[in-house]
Amino acid sequence: MVEWTEGGALHRASWRSESGAPPPARIRVVDDRITAEEAYGEACQGVSLLWRGDFHNARQMLSAMARRADRRVPGSLSGAVTAERFHRHRQLRAQRARTLAQLLVPLDAQYRVPLRRGPQLAEACLEVYGPGTEPSLVALRELLGVVGAFEWRRKGMEIEAVGGKIHPHYGVFAPVRREYVDLVAAAPVAFEDVSKRAAFDLGTGTGVIAAVLARRGFGRVLATDLEPRALACARANLESLGLASQVEVVEADLFPAGRAALVVFNPPWLPIRPSSRLEAAIYDPDSRLLSRFLVELPAHLDPDGEGWLILSDLAEHLGLRTRDALLAKFDAAGLEIIERRDIRPSHPRVADARDPLHAARALELTSLWRLRAR
Repeated sequence: MVEWTEGGALHRASWRSESGAPPPARIRVVDDRITAEEAYGEACQGVSLLWRGDFHNARQMLSAMARRADRRVPGSLSGAVTAERFHRHRQLRAQRARTLAQLLVPLDAQYRVPLRRGPQLAEACLEVYGPGTEPSLVALRELLGVVGAFEWRRKGMEIEAVGGKIHPHYGVFAPVRREYVDLVAAAPVAFEDVSKRAAFDLGTGTGVIAAVLARRGFGRVLATDLEPRALACARANLESLGLASQVEVVEADLFPAGRAALVVFNPPWLPIRPSSRLEAAIYDPDSRLLSRFLVELPAHLDPDGEGWLILSDLAEHLGLRTRDALLAKFDAAGLEIIERRDIRPSHPRVADARDPLHAARALELTSLWRLRAR
């Protein structure tokens, strides 16, 4: 719960933050009369601004604050992007996010926005936060993300390799980078009758890779995850694709019990600590998850089985990991390389010269490493 004084009275509300941000320590009630310069200055000092004006003006205020914050974040990093420069850039981005998160809006117990021209957001909030029981405060930036994710989930993403749409849930990594899906769909399967073989999809997320494996004919697919939202998302997607009888979604810490002919893993690709819960699909501190997968893989493979590791080499171009270090992990785990298949990412940032990491992204390759136990 958070407390603040407004109109001479003490007010209380619950605090909502999907990123795990702490509740505001200082709250100032503001409305349309505050200037963007003043609002940004207060936010930089750690003052949370509880908006009581027009909702659309709050969105405009957030945009104005973002423009001021962007002046402190370099638009591009010329030349090679070293690990030190990447960490500095990431710190600036995190500071920007914290500053913009200081602009708060109220929600009542039914997720109505009690502001002028407040939109109807109850359905989107219900999916993310669950049933409401009391008034709450939330960062406007997060609330807009909740609404955007709700629309994205409702619309879905057409994925050719699964023969239908994937509907990502809030907080579940969406298959925006289609190259890893294409790699799994095209890599050769060395087994004669896959309908009699099992496959594992570790950290399934939306269930998209599990769906590809099912479409490729594996008779039994086990898709694992630990996050409740991912488990629910994968089950819903596999049901809508007509694959629920072929794919079992199970709660497991990486590997399920038993062995399989094929084990597929698309781990977080940057070996540093995430700054929020929502970044866990991208950042793997010290490559701990990657290392664990490699070490435990042989014990979960059939005698003729393969492990498919899908990994971007962006960390190498950022100076966060070397190719020799990756190959040494394979060797230490008792694994040998059957084949490596590369694909160049096609997401918009690759071609965006204004992106601060453009020099590294322009060199990025995503690889599917076919591995087997020695």
